[in-house]
Amino acid sequence: MPAESLPRLPLPRFRLTPGQACLLLGLLAVTLSVIHLQASVGLTGGLQALFSVPDARAANLVLHVAWWPRLAMALLAGGGLALAGVLMQQVLRNPLAAPTTLGVTSGANLALMATSLMAPGLLVLGREWVALAGGGLAMGLVFLLAWRRGLSPIVVVLAGLVINLYLGALGMVLLLFHQEALKGLLIWGAGSLAQNGWHDAAFLAPRLALAALLAAWLLRPLTLLELDEAGARSLGISLKHLRLAGLGLAVFITGCVVSVVGIIGFIGLAAPNIVRLAGARRLGPRLVWSTLLGALLLAVTDLLLQRFSGLLPTMIPTGAFTAALGAPLLLWLIPRLRFGGNAPPQEARALGSRHPAPRRLATRLAVALMALAVVALLAGQSAGGWQWASIGDGNLLQWRLPRLLAAAGSGVMLAIAGTLIQRLTANPMASPEILGISGGSAIALIGAIFLLPAPSNLTLVGAGVLGALVSLATLVLINRKSGFQPQRLLLTGVAITALFEAIKSLVLAGGDPRGQQIIAWLSGSTYYVDMTSALTVTGAALLLALAAAPLTRWLDILPLGAPSAAALGLPVVRARLVLLALVALLTASATLVVGPLSFVGLLAPHMARLMGFSRAGAHLAGAALTGALLMVLADWLGRQLLFPQEIPAGLVASLLGGVYFMWGLGRR
Repeated sequence: MPAESLPRLPLPRFRLTPGQACLLLGLLAVTLSVIHLQASVGLTGGLQALFSVPDARAANLVLHVAWWPRLAMALLAGGGLALAGVLMQQVLRNPLAAPTTLGVTSGANLALMATSLMAPGLLVLGREWVALAGGGLAMGLVFLLAWRRGLSPIVVVLAGLVINLYLGALGMVLLLFHQEALKGLLIWGAGSLAQNGWHDAAFLAPRLALAALLAAWLLRPLTLLELDEAGARSLGISLKHLRLAGLGLAVFITGCVVSVVGIIGFIGLAAPNIVRLAGARRLGPRLVWSTLLGALLLAVTDLLLQRFSGLLPTMIPTGAFTAALGAPLLLWLIPRLRFGGNAPPQEARALGSRHPAPRRLATRLAVALMALAVVALLAGQSAGGWQWASIGDGNLLQWRLPRLLAAAGSGVMLAIAGTLIQRLTANPMASPEILGISGGSAIALIGAIFLLPAPSNLTLVGAGVLGALVSLATLVLINRKSGFQPQRLLLTGVAITALFEAIKSLVLAGGDPRGQQIIAWLSGSTYYVDMTSALTVTGAALLLALAAAPLTRWLDILPLGAPSAAALGLPVVRARLVLLALVALLTASATLVVGPLSFVGLLAPHMARLMGFSRAGAHLAGAALTGALLMVLADWLGRQLLFPQEIPAGLVASLLGGVYFMWGLGRR
């Protein structure tokens, strides 16, 4: 049995050892610190300010209560996140696992938002306890969903994905309606190391010390997680309880760090992988060197950010800055990861059986869509309560019809894109957003809004298309040599999405008034759609759906794996490239109108399979109708639930989809 079950990273011919890497980072941190102290009050006075305030100068006070505590917090937080990252990668057997995988950060963020609005008195007890409670509840929900499958690594990752997206959608709902009240939490959520005394460091240090001792105590048992289930049973070992202990410790560490400094997601991913590339293979050395490297990595990043902050137009939270660095690291690591060749992935079984008459079922879905469209057009609330509008009402054509068409068209395109990705990768949890196409469009649109003076709609459309094409080009360049292997494609999309999340955090934390427009668009609102845009997105949905129809043979064959598909005469690389291009067009077209929606491309293909659409052609048709139904229903419910306020359709679809997936994971 191999000693290491993670995908192997090839060792470069010339490399730094982990100790040398830490030494270089340590020297850089010391150099930056000396430069800062010398420029402030001098090296001697700066060192004295670590323990007390030597005189009444303001610079000494700033060093004692802000700069030194901030440096200590960077070292503590970086070391803790790196330690949690090693534990999670060992338990999940995934070199790209990170402390945010279990939804702890999303749970902590949502708990602080809700408490600040609904029960601010609880914050007197300590903000860290509220964040820990939210993160712990998120962790518990992940464990509950994965427990029936023995806390299997892949099921834990999928459960964490669902919880992250669902809690993120709930947080976005609160932010939309209480943006002013939650403005301070936006900066915290982006990861801020700013300190005002030593109390946070005093809170975090003993907890991390206890966690380090527990990790050392679990060191030998955790190495057994490299065994498979049969090997573990032969030794009388319960891998379920070992995974629970390892993940529980990682979540405790992450919750403690997040409660103090907010969301900093890059360190827990970077430090363990750098140490592995440097040659540390066994778990013990990885724990030690990753913790030290993570501490130095975050400290150096924060020192550099402070050094050059005067050149930047706005304050940049450290967490957002480190997330922006994490995307290039991911893109650099992906070509160096070795996967299991071209063997077909083990696709999850559908929840439902094959329907004997898929055409009749599709007809029923179409009738249901038309009935729902009539209700969405004619029924709604007004100042006088619920009422039915007449067919000749001018508001129907001016306000309701464009929104209905845009919602239906975007739902069709995202559902078809999700079906293509899931069949292309044989991954039941793939979605259009995961490839980074919508993230690329979002980055370009945000850049156009903030960098161009009064951009027109045509300019924004062009920027969005350009962002989608750049994302697609990145996918092609990184994955061309591997023949567009599904695993690498998904990981590349994760990297692009990480970059988008970093830019979004920077925009929201900056306090720019245009951030409200960005939030409305990101949430998937159809409020600003006019008839021209609605007809455009509807026409694009019909054309791209027709373009996908002739590709059904490829979609039936590709899940068999590259060797089998090539033996049947299918040009595998070309087929994957064509399908990727179509996915890019579908996702970008929907994103430009209603923003980067979540769950629609993930939910609709699963619901279609649940209803019995199994062959590729029927699956595409069923998913398209289901996606349109879901989006039209979400848009109508969003207008009625909190009338006269409105919940964007994308968020309603996310909440509906999250409930479905938690139910689906819990019963499998």
